[in-house]
Amino acid sequence: MAKVTFNEELCKGCGLCTTVCPKKIVIMSNDKINSKGYHPATITEMDKCIGCAFCATICPDVVITVEK
Repeated sequence: MAKVTFNEELCKGCGLCTTVCPKKIVIMSNDKINSKGYHPATITEMDKCIGCAFCATICPDVVITVEK
């Protein structure tokens, strides 16, 4: 099973990662705000992640790490 981690403090909330996830499990967190004032991206159901790393590839700020 894949494990995806987000450096939430560096995330600027652009949402690009949410557009490329084939399982639609990457979302923008509505209940968290980082120190820069952005809603960071997060994963809703880690067990559904297939480890494709599309989210990490599209992230302009290298916030996402995918471990297989």
